[in-house]
Amino acid sequence: MNWSFIFILMSAFTSIGQQSDEKVVLVIHGGAGTILKKNMSPEKEEAYRTKLEEALLAGFEKWKKGETSVEIVRASIHVMEDSPLFNAGRGAVYTNDETQEMDASIMRGSDKMAGAIAGVQTIKNPIDGAIAVMDKSEHVMLAGEGAEEFAVKNGVEIVDTSYFKSDVRLKQLQRVKEKEKAILDHDGDQGSVDSSEDEFNIDYIEDKKFGTVGAVALDQSGIISAGTSTGGMTNKRYNRIGDSPVIGAGTYADDLVGVSCTGHGEFFIRNVVAYDVSALMHYMQLSLNDATQEVIRKQTEIGGKGGLIALDKDGNVSLPFNTEGMYRAYITESGKIYIAIYGS
Repeated sequence: MNWSFIFILMSAFTSIGQQSDEKVVLVIHGGAGTILKKNMSPEKEEAYRTKLEEALLAGFEKWKKGETSVEIVRASIHVMEDSPLFNAGRGAVYTNDETQEMDASIMRGSDKMAGAIAGVQTIKNPIDGAIAVMDKSEHVMLAGEGAEEFAVKNGVEIVDTSYFKSDVRLKQLQRVKEKEKAILDHDGDQGSVDSSEDEFNIDYIEDKKFGTVGAVALDQSGIISAGTSTGGMTNKRYNRIGDSPVIGAGTYADDLVGVSCTGHGEFFIRNVVAYDVSALMHYMQLSLNDATQEVIRKQTEIGGKGGLIALDKDGNVSLPFNTEGMYRAYITESGKIYIAIYGS
């Protein structure tokens, strides 16, 4: 494929708006952070691009068949949850206790129905759990064992925790713990970690790459849905939950716009980032691109690292971030694909 790269640098962050007159029907992300071309081999870069394309095409097939935006989102996120490249589903990072705790959420813009799960360990595709909560319960968020019990009763696929185990991710945790120990021991060496020996060049320090995945879709009926799925932070403790399952923070959709976020979750929760995009568009009549730029500007001011993807009812797309890179892609109604990774 002839990949196209179009970047617009806006002050301290990168923002990209729609690059053609064609309506975008699906936009996805695979995480933001310290993603530098110099650290990426051609093989690893191609692996990410191929998987992003696969996720787009899985969702686009649903779009062409006239399926709902929720099903389009589900199909795209499934591909990324099933890949070890991303910090979601099969690729979920380890907690301090060497377990995986996954979160996900979904929201449909037409009626503002939403569902979320948090801290689950056995749901193969966490986005399925979130959709089940939305469609089959009166609740918005379920957590832990209760969420898993609900998933079982409603036919969501369950797997043994061994499905999520990964030597690469375990090594990632061990190196984070070693770095933490070195810092606690007042070791002055805080240099970068050499990850050249490891598959997919997965970063080892928890704040360097936020591998959350997400998708926003506009179906043929004009309904927008947004979904997000994550394994959280490497080495997290105390059942920490970030923004991904929090409606309004990591995910939001209404009749005007859909948003999915990736980044340091605590900051996205504090600024209610996903909803803030919609609020600026509704109350200040800002364009999609202006609203997303303002939101990321506010995140930058308080030290919040990350990015978001947003798609409005007219098929305009915006993908701003304030990190060195963000895995991102979209597809238009005619099937034209845009994929990018780096910020410059």
